[in-house]
Amino acid sequence: MTMSLDKAYDYCKKLTEKSGPHFSVGFRFLPPAKRRAIYAVYAFCRYADDIVDEHQEQALEPLLQAWEAELEACYRQKPQHPITIALADAAQHFPIPKEGFLGLIAGCRMDLEVGRYASFKDLMIYVDLVATTIRDLSLPIFGYSDAKGIHLGRSLSTALQLTNIVRDVGEDLDRSRIYLPLNEIKAAGYSEAELIAKVKNEAFLKMMAFQCKRVRGYFDEAAYLIPMVESDSRVAVSLMRNVYVALIDRIEKKPFEVLDTQIRLSLADRAKVVTQTLLENKG
Repeated sequence: MTMSLDKAYDYCKKLTEKSGPHFSVGFRFLPPAKRRAIYAVYAFCRYADDIVDEHQEQALEPLLQAWEAELEACYRQKPQHPITIALADAAQHFPIPKEGFLGLIAGCRMDLEVGRYASFKDLMIYVDLVATTIRDLSLPIFGYSDAKGIHLGRSLSTALQLTNIVRDVGEDLDRSRIYLPLNEIKAAGYSEAELIAKVKNEAFLKMMAFQCKRVRGYFDEAAYLIPMVESDSRVAVSLMRNVYVALIDRIEKKPFEVLDTQIRLSLADRAKVVTQTLLENKG
């Protein structure tokens, strides 16, 4: 190993907080061992995602294969990258399944091969790879007491990913990707051509209202997961949910913004969610 564990974990923390300012808000409320482990897990997933999002001018399959090889080295306790140095240690303290990371990488490969989804059923194949795998990787760290947590964890991970999709419509268009199901676009009276042109009309608003309502349904179900996770993880899981619900609130107020700007919560908005969540979890 070429880097100390402390420096490796700090690398993961910095990458996570830079790349996932909403997703990671709750992580700082975890106890140290869980916090370090979840930073390592998120950093590995973020790195894989960045391969397909930030290296558009390169041959991406070799980069994914190299990251897969580094994962294998990690689980043989022979890591070379700062992220996998931290992850190799975390995997000795928590039963983090390697298969979750392999599924996530498979989802990243879909981004290289698939740019449109005909239906929500088709989209959920992708969501299960890039989001339900996060459930599989994080629940062993959070800890949970009821087998129903597996189903409810999928509800939370689905809600988070669908929020990302709704939030990043404009950014994804700039990468020639449309994650919104084409049949649902058509059902709203909108069209793929209008979406590509970023046309703002009543049909777009109807489509966005439908998408946001579905996301809220998943978030409502995911609320039942919180009492099932270990007590020292509940604030963190609550914040994962509540920060993203606040994002949906923001999107519903100004749906057209997703076409042109990056929808983000300000530090003050995030602080407000943290305060409200801490009050809800008090005692």
